[in-house]
Amino acid sequence: MTPSRVATRVLGACAALFLATSIARAADPAPAAATPTAAAPAAAAPKPAAGPFKIGIVTGTVSQGEDEFRAAATMAEKYPAIVKHVTYPDNFMQEQETTISQVAGLAADPEVKAIVIAQAIPGTMAAIQKVKANRPDMKFLLVEPHEDVDQINKAADVVFNTDNLARGVNMINLAKKMGAKKFLHYSFPRHMSMQLLAQRRQKMEEEAKKIGIEFLNVSAPDPMGEGGLPATQQFVLEDVPRKIAEHGADIAFFSTNCGMQEPLIRAVLDGGALYPEQCCPSPTHGYPGALGIEIPKEKSGDMKFLADQIREKVKEAGRSGRFATWYAPFNIMAIQAAIELAKAFLEGKADLQSPSDAKKFLQDQAPGQAFEVNRWNESVGHFYNVVCESQIF
Repeated sequence: MTPSRVATRVLGACAALFLATSIARAADPAPAAATPTAAAPAAAAPKPAAGPFKIGIVTGTVSQGEDEFRAAATMAEKYPAIVKHVTYPDNFMQEQETTISQVAGLAADPEVKAIVIAQAIPGTMAAIQKVKANRPDMKFLLVEPHEDVDQINKAADVVFNTDNLARGVNMINLAKKMGAKKFLHYSFPRHMSMQLLAQRRQKMEEEAKKIGIEFLNVSAPDPMGEGGLPATQQFVLEDVPRKIAEHGADIAFFSTNCGMQEPLIRAVLDGGALYPEQCCPSPTHGYPGALGIEIPKEKSGDMKFLADQIREKVKEAGRSGRFATWYAPFNIMAIQAAIELAKAFLEGKADLQSPSDAKKFLQDQAPGQAFEVNRWNESVGHFYNVVCESQIF
Protein backbone atom coordinates (compact mmCIF):
# COMPACT_ATOMS: atom_id res chain seq x y z
CA MET A 1 0.00 0.00 0.00
CA THR A 2 1.41 3.36 -0.99
CA PRO A 3 1.85 5.55 2.10
CA SER A 4 -0.12 8.74 2.43
CA ARG A 5 1.81 11.98 2.12
CA VAL A 6 2.23 14.46 4.94
CA ALA A 7 -0.98 16.37 5.58
CA THR A 8 -0.60 19.68 3.76
CA ARG A 9 -2.09 21.67 6.59
CA VAL A 10 0.53 20.32 8.98
CA LEU A 11 3.51 21.57 6.99
CA GLY A 12 1.70 24.71 5.93
CA ALA A 13 1.15 25.51 9.58
CA CYS A 14 4.72 24.57 10.50
CA ALA A 15 6.14 26.88 7.85
CA ALA A 16 3.76 29.69 8.68
CA LEU A 17 4.54 30.11 12.33
CA PHE A 18 8.19 29.19 11.96
CA LEU A 19 8.56 32.73 10.61
CA ALA A 20 7.70 34.14 14.03
CA THR A 21 8.30 31.33 16.51
CA SER A 22 11.63 30.56 18.17
CA ILE A 23 12.73 26.95 17.92
CA ALA A 24 12.35 25.94 21.55
CA ARG A 25 14.78 23.33 22.69
CA ALA A 26 13.64 19.91 23.82
CA ALA A 27 16.92 19.06 25.56
CA ASP A 28 19.95 20.86 26.95
CA PRO A 29 20.91 24.23 25.44
CA ALA A 30 23.01 24.06 22.30
CA PRO A 31 26.55 25.38 22.17
CA ALA A 32 27.13 28.83 20.77
CA ALA A 33 26.76 28.99 17.00
CA ALA A 34 29.92 29.13 14.94
CA THR A 35 30.68 32.03 12.67
CA PRO A 36 31.39 31.78 8.93
CA THR A 37 34.94 30.70 8.18
CA ALA A 38 35.84 33.61 5.96
CA ALA A 39 34.98 37.27 5.83
CA ALA A 40 33.86 38.82 2.58
CA PRO A 41 36.04 41.42 0.91
CA ALA A 42 35.13 44.99 1.65
CA ALA A 43 32.31 46.21 -0.57
CA ALA A 44 30.38 49.39 -1.09
CA ALA A 45 27.18 49.75 0.92
CA PRO A 46 24.20 48.24 -0.93
CA LYS A 47 21.81 50.61 -2.62
CA PRO A 48 18.02 50.20 -2.76
CA ALA A 49 16.57 48.87 -6.00
CA ALA A 50 15.32 51.52 -8.38
CA GLY A 51 11.53 51.50 -8.31
CA PRO A 52 9.23 48.74 -7.03
CA PHE A 53 10.55 45.20 -6.86
CA LYS A 54 9.35 41.61 -6.66
CA ILE A 55 11.04 38.36 -5.73
CA GLY A 56 10.37 35.13 -7.60
CA ILE A 57 10.50 31.75 -5.86
CA VAL A 58 10.59 28.43 -7.72
CA THR A 59 9.99 25.18 -5.79
CA GLY A 60 8.84 21.65 -6.38
CA THR A 61 5.26 20.60 -5.86
CA VAL A 62 3.83 19.10 -2.68
CA SER A 63 4.54 15.58 -3.95
CA GLN A 64 8.25 16.17 -4.54
CA GLY A 65 9.16 18.72 -1.88
CA GLU A 66 6.47 19.70 0.58
CA ASP A 67 8.73 21.59 2.97
CA GLU A 68 9.93 23.83 0.14
CA PHE A 69 6.47 24.34 -1.34
CA ARG A 70 4.86 25.27 1.98
CA ALA A 71 7.70 27.58 2.98
CA ALA A 72 7.41 29.45 -0.32
CA ALA A 73 3.62 29.61 -0.06
CA THR A 74 3.94 31.04 3.43
CA MET A 75 6.31 33.74 2.22
CA ALA A 76 3.94 34.58 -0.65
CA GLU A 77 1.18 35.02 1.93
CA LYS A 78 3.44 37.18 4.09
CA TYR A 79 4.47 39.41 1.17
CA PRO A 80 1.64 39.09 -1.41
CA ALA A 81 2.69 42.18 -3.34
CA ILE A 82 6.34 41.09 -3.52
CA VAL A 83 6.72 37.29 -3.69
CA LYS A 84 5.68 35.37 -6.82
CA HIS A 85 5.66 31.58 -6.35
CA VAL A 86 5.77 29.07 -9.22
CA THR A 87 6.67 25.37 -9.31
CA TYR A 88 8.83 23.14 -11.45
CA PRO A 89 7.36 19.84 -12.75
CA ASP A 90 7.44 16.62 -10.73
CA ASN A 91 9.24 14.89 -13.59
CA PHE A 92 11.88 17.59 -13.65
CA MET A 93 14.65 15.44 -15.11
CA GLN A 94 12.69 14.94 -18.33
CA GLU A 95 11.14 18.41 -18.30
CA GLN A 96 14.10 20.72 -17.76
CA GLU A 97 12.82 23.07 -20.46
CA THR A 98 9.70 23.62 -18.36
CA THR A 99 11.86 24.56 -15.38
CA ILE A 100 13.85 26.97 -17.53
CA SER A 101 10.60 28.47 -18.85
CA GLN A 102 9.25 28.97 -15.33
CA VAL A 103 12.38 30.85 -14.28
CA ALA A 104 12.43 32.87 -17.49
CA GLY A 105 8.75 33.66 -17.02
CA LEU A 106 9.48 35.23 -13.65
CA ALA A 107 12.35 37.22 -15.14
CA ALA A 108 10.06 38.51 -17.90
CA ASP A 109 8.44 40.73 -15.28
CA PRO A 110 10.76 43.77 -15.07
CA GLU A 111 9.82 44.26 -11.42
CA VAL A 112 11.22 40.83 -10.48
CA LYS A 113 14.78 41.60 -9.44
CA ALA A 114 15.71 38.45 -7.50
CA ILE A 115 14.79 34.79 -7.93
CA VAL A 116 15.07 32.04 -5.32
CA ILE A 117 15.17 28.42 -6.55
CA ALA A 118 14.65 25.62 -4.02
CA GLN A 119 15.66 22.97 -4.65
CA ALA A 120 18.01 24.11 -7.41
CA ILE A 121 17.37 21.07 -9.60
CA PRO A 122 19.03 20.22 -12.94
CA GLY A 123 18.21 22.98 -15.40
CA THR A 124 18.95 25.72 -12.89
CA MET A 125 22.31 26.61 -14.46
CA ALA A 126 20.75 26.83 -17.91
CA ALA A 127 17.94 28.97 -16.52
CA ILE A 128 20.40 31.38 -14.87
CA GLN A 129 22.39 31.68 -18.09
CA LYS A 130 19.25 32.34 -20.14
CA VAL A 131 17.98 35.01 -17.78
CA LYS A 132 21.38 36.67 -17.34
CA ALA A 133 21.70 37.04 -21.12
CA ASN A 134 18.86 39.59 -21.01
CA ARG A 135 18.82 40.54 -17.32
CA PRO A 136 22.45 40.65 -16.13
CA ASP A 137 21.28 42.49 -13.03
CA MET A 138 19.05 39.61 -11.85
CA LYS A 139 20.06 38.15 -8.50
CA PHE A 140 19.80 34.40 -7.88
CA LEU A 141 19.64 32.77 -4.45
CA LEU A 142 19.63 28.96 -4.43
CA VAL A 143 18.79 26.27 -1.89
CA GLU A 144 20.02 22.65 -2.14
CA PRO A 145 21.66 22.75 -5.61
CA HIS A 146 21.83 19.54 -7.65
CA GLU A 147 24.34 20.61 -10.30
CA ASP A 148 28.12 21.08 -10.34
CA VAL A 149 29.08 22.85 -7.13
CA ASP A 150 31.85 25.05 -8.53
CA GLN A 151 29.71 26.20 -11.46
CA ILE A 152 26.75 26.96 -9.20
CA ASN A 153 29.06 28.80 -6.81
CA LYS A 154 30.17 31.12 -9.62
CA ALA A 155 26.74 31.57 -11.23
CA ALA A 156 24.55 32.24 -8.18
CA ASP A 157 24.72 35.21 -5.84
CA VAL A 158 23.97 33.18 -2.69
CA VAL A 159 23.62 29.42 -2.11
CA PHE A 160 22.38 27.72 1.06
CA ASN A 161 23.02 23.99 1.35
CA THR A 162 23.31 21.43 4.11
CA ASP A 163 26.96 20.61 4.75
CA ASN A 164 26.85 17.18 3.17
CA LEU A 165 30.48 16.32 3.81
CA ALA A 166 30.16 17.09 7.52
CA ARG A 167 26.84 15.25 7.62
CA GLY A 168 28.48 12.16 6.17
CA VAL A 169 30.71 11.96 9.24
CA ASN A 170 28.13 13.19 11.75
CA MET A 171 25.38 10.78 10.75
CA ILE A 172 27.56 7.71 11.14
CA ASN A 173 28.66 8.81 14.61
CA LEU A 174 25.09 9.67 15.56
CA ALA A 175 23.94 6.25 14.38
CA LYS A 176 26.60 4.58 16.54
CA LYS A 177 25.54 6.70 19.51
CA MET A 178 21.98 5.44 18.95
CA GLY A 179 23.19 1.83 18.96
CA ALA A 180 23.78 1.04 15.29
CA LYS A 181 26.05 -1.81 14.29
CA LYS A 182 25.27 -1.37 10.59
CA PHE A 183 24.27 1.58 8.39
CA LEU A 184 22.22 1.18 5.20
CA HIS A 185 22.28 3.87 2.49
CA TYR A 186 19.43 3.90 -0.09
CA SER A 187 19.94 5.84 -3.31
CA PHE A 188 19.98 5.48 -7.11
CA PRO A 189 22.40 6.36 -9.93
CA ARG A 190 20.91 9.81 -10.66
CA HIS A 191 21.57 10.99 -7.11
CA MET A 192 24.97 9.33 -6.97
CA SER A 193 25.97 11.33 -10.05
CA MET A 194 25.60 14.47 -7.92
CA GLN A 195 28.98 15.59 -6.61
CA LEU A 196 28.16 16.30 -2.97
CA LEU A 197 25.84 13.32 -2.50
CA ALA A 198 28.48 10.96 -3.86
CA GLN A 199 31.14 12.57 -1.67
CA ARG A 200 28.85 12.36 1.35
CA ARG A 201 28.36 8.63 0.80
CA GLN A 202 32.13 8.22 0.54
CA LYS A 203 32.55 10.08 3.84
CA MET A 204 29.95 7.78 5.39
CA GLU A 205 31.77 4.67 4.22
CA GLU A 206 35.11 5.95 5.48
CA GLU A 207 33.74 6.97 8.87
CA ALA A 208 31.81 3.71 9.25
CA LYS A 209 34.99 1.72 8.64
CA LYS A 210 36.90 3.95 11.04
CA ILE A 211 34.50 3.43 13.97
CA GLY A 212 33.57 -0.19 13.26
CA ILE A 213 30.12 0.02 11.64
CA GLU A 214 29.30 -2.12 8.60
CA PHE A 215 28.18 0.08 5.68
CA LEU A 216 25.58 -1.26 3.24
CA ASN A 217 24.88 0.46 -0.08
CA VAL A 218 21.48 -0.44 -1.59
CA SER A 219 20.08 0.78 -4.90
CA ALA A 220 16.41 1.81 -4.87
CA PRO A 221 14.11 2.64 -7.80
CA ASP A 222 14.47 6.23 -8.96
CA PRO A 223 11.19 8.13 -8.37
CA MET A 224 11.85 9.81 -11.75
CA GLY A 225 11.78 6.34 -13.34
CA GLU A 226 9.00 4.36 -14.97
CA GLY A 227 7.10 3.49 -11.80
CA GLY A 228 7.39 6.99 -10.39
CA LEU A 229 7.30 7.83 -6.70
CA PRO A 230 4.68 5.16 -5.79
CA ALA A 231 7.03 2.39 -6.96
CA THR A 232 9.89 3.85 -4.93
CA GLN A 233 7.75 4.15 -1.81
CA GLN A 234 6.46 0.60 -2.21
CA PHE A 235 10.02 -0.67 -2.55
CA VAL A 236 10.91 0.96 0.76
CA LEU A 237 7.93 -0.59 2.56
CA GLU A 238 8.89 -4.03 1.27
CA ASP A 239 12.69 -3.84 1.49
CA VAL A 240 13.13 -2.43 4.99
CA PRO A 241 11.50 -5.44 6.72
CA ARG A 242 13.67 -7.76 4.62
CA LYS A 243 16.83 -5.94 5.62
CA ILE A 244 15.87 -5.92 9.31
CA ALA A 245 15.16 -9.66 9.15
CA GLU A 246 18.55 -10.21 7.51
CA HIS A 247 20.72 -7.86 9.59
CA GLY A 248 18.87 -7.40 12.87
CA ALA A 249 17.26 -4.30 14.33
CA ASP A 250 20.50 -2.47 15.18
CA ILE A 251 20.78 -1.15 11.64
CA ALA A 252 20.36 2.53 10.73
CA PHE A 253 18.53 3.49 7.55
CA PHE A 254 19.12 6.56 5.39
CA SER A 255 17.78 7.60 1.99
CA THR A 256 18.79 10.41 -0.35
CA ASN A 257 15.24 11.08 -1.63
CA CYS A 258 12.52 13.24 -0.05
CA GLY A 259 9.63 11.07 -1.21
CA MET A 260 11.12 8.02 0.51
CA GLN A 261 11.22 9.53 4.00
CA GLU A 262 7.65 8.94 5.15
CA PRO A 263 7.50 5.23 4.23
CA LEU A 264 11.04 4.79 5.54
CA ILE A 265 10.13 6.23 8.94
CA ARG A 266 7.05 4.04 9.09
CA ALA A 267 8.86 0.85 8.11
CA VAL A 268 11.77 1.51 10.47
CA LEU A 269 9.35 2.22 13.33
CA ASP A 270 7.46 -1.01 12.67
CA GLY A 271 10.68 -3.02 12.50
CA GLY A 272 12.40 -1.43 15.49
CA ALA A 273 15.47 -0.28 13.58
CA LEU A 274 17.25 3.11 13.65
CA TYR A 275 16.63 6.34 11.75
CA PRO A 276 19.24 9.06 12.44
CA GLU A 277 18.32 11.70 9.85
CA GLN A 278 16.38 12.53 6.69
CA CYS A 279 17.87 13.60 3.38
CA CYS A 280 16.69 17.14 4.21
CA PRO A 281 16.81 17.14 8.02
CA SER A 282 13.80 18.70 9.74
CA PRO A 283 11.16 17.76 12.32
CA THR A 284 8.57 18.48 9.62
CA HIS A 285 10.04 16.16 6.98
CA GLY A 286 8.24 12.82 6.93
CA TYR A 287 7.58 12.58 10.66
CA PRO A 288 4.07 14.13 10.89
CA GLY A 289 2.63 11.97 8.11
CA ALA A 290 4.43 8.78 9.09
CA LEU A 291 3.47 9.06 12.76
CA GLY A 292 -0.04 10.45 12.29
CA ILE A 293 0.67 13.65 14.20
CA GLU A 294 -2.15 16.18 14.35
CA ILE A 295 -1.14 19.74 15.17
CA PRO A 296 -3.76 22.10 16.63
CA LYS A 297 -3.91 25.55 15.11
CA GLU A 298 -2.59 27.24 18.23
CA LYS A 299 0.53 25.02 18.12
CA SER A 300 1.23 25.41 14.41
CA GLY A 301 4.89 26.16 13.76
CA ASP A 302 5.96 25.35 17.32
CA MET A 303 9.00 23.17 16.70
CA LYS A 304 9.29 22.13 20.34
CA PHE A 305 5.67 20.99 20.32
CA LEU A 306 6.28 18.99 17.13
CA ALA A 307 9.45 17.45 18.57
CA ASP A 308 7.56 16.50 21.74
CA GLN A 309 4.82 14.89 19.65
CA ILE A 310 7.38 12.91 17.66
CA ARG A 311 9.07 11.84 20.89
CA GLU A 312 5.75 10.70 22.37
CA LYS A 313 4.79 8.71 19.26
CA VAL A 314 8.19 7.04 19.21
CA LYS A 315 7.87 6.25 22.92
CA GLU A 316 4.38 4.77 22.43
CA ALA A 317 5.86 2.41 19.84
CA GLY A 318 8.59 1.36 22.26
CA ARG A 319 11.31 2.87 20.08
CA SER A 320 12.69 5.67 22.26
CA GLY A 321 16.24 6.67 21.38
CA ARG A 322 16.05 5.17 17.88
CA PHE A 323 14.91 8.19 15.84
CA ALA A 324 16.48 11.61 15.34
CA THR A 325 16.67 14.73 13.18
CA TRP A 326 17.95 18.31 13.34
CA TYR A 327 16.37 20.81 15.69
CA ALA A 328 15.90 23.26 12.80
CA PRO A 329 13.81 22.54 9.67
CA PHE A 330 16.61 23.35 7.26
CA ASN A 331 14.87 23.83 3.91
CA ILE A 332 12.11 25.94 5.46
CA MET A 333 14.71 28.02 7.27
CA ALA A 334 16.87 28.42 4.15
CA ILE A 335 14.02 29.46 1.85
CA GLN A 336 12.70 32.01 4.31
CA ALA A 337 16.22 33.34 4.91
CA ALA A 338 16.88 33.61 1.17
CA ILE A 339 13.69 35.58 0.54
CA GLU A 340 14.23 37.87 3.52
CA LEU A 341 17.86 38.43 2.49
CA ALA A 342 16.85 39.24 -1.09
CA LYS A 343 14.18 41.64 0.15
CA ALA A 344 16.62 43.40 2.48
CA PHE A 345 19.18 43.64 -0.32
CA LEU A 346 16.65 45.21 -2.68
CA GLU A 347 15.73 47.66 0.08
CA GLY A 348 19.40 48.59 0.50
CA LYS A 349 19.57 47.03 3.96
CA ALA A 350 21.78 43.98 3.32
CA ASP A 351 24.71 42.88 1.17
CA LEU A 352 24.55 39.62 -0.79
CA GLN A 353 28.36 39.46 -0.68
CA SER A 354 28.50 39.57 3.11
CA PRO A 355 28.90 36.24 4.95
CA SER A 356 27.79 37.93 8.16
CA ASP A 357 24.54 39.06 6.49
CA ALA A 358 23.93 35.55 5.16
CA LYS A 359 24.48 34.09 8.63
CA LYS A 360 22.28 36.75 10.24
CA PHE A 361 19.31 36.00 8.00
CA LEU A 362 19.66 32.28 8.62
CA GLN A 363 19.86 32.89 12.36
CA ASP A 364 16.80 35.17 12.22
CA GLN A 365 14.75 32.20 11.00
CA ALA A 366 15.96 30.00 13.87
CA PRO A 367 16.46 32.23 16.91
CA GLY A 368 18.38 30.49 19.67
CA GLN A 369 19.36 27.57 17.45
CA ALA A 370 23.03 26.66 17.09
CA PHE A 371 24.47 25.82 13.70
CA GLU A 372 27.70 26.17 11.75
CA VAL A 373 28.00 28.03 8.45
CA ASN A 374 31.04 27.47 6.24
CA ARG A 375 31.84 28.73 2.75
CA TRP A 376 32.49 26.16 0.04
CA ASN A 377 35.27 28.32 -1.37
CA GLU A 378 36.73 30.98 0.89
CA SER A 379 37.87 33.21 -1.98
CA VAL A 380 35.21 32.69 -4.68
CA GLY A 381 31.44 32.89 -4.48
CA HIS A 382 28.97 32.77 -1.63
CA PHE A 383 28.04 29.08 -1.32
CA TYR A 384 27.25 28.40 2.35
CA ASN A 385 27.22 24.92 3.84
CA VAL A 386 25.14 24.63 6.99
CA VAL A 387 25.07 21.97 9.68
CA CYS A 388 22.74 22.01 12.69
CA GLU A 389 22.64 20.06 15.94
CA SER A 390 20.64 16.83 16.11
CA GLN A 391 18.01 15.77 18.62
CA ILE A 392 17.26 12.14 19.48
CA PHE A 393 13.66 11.17 20.16
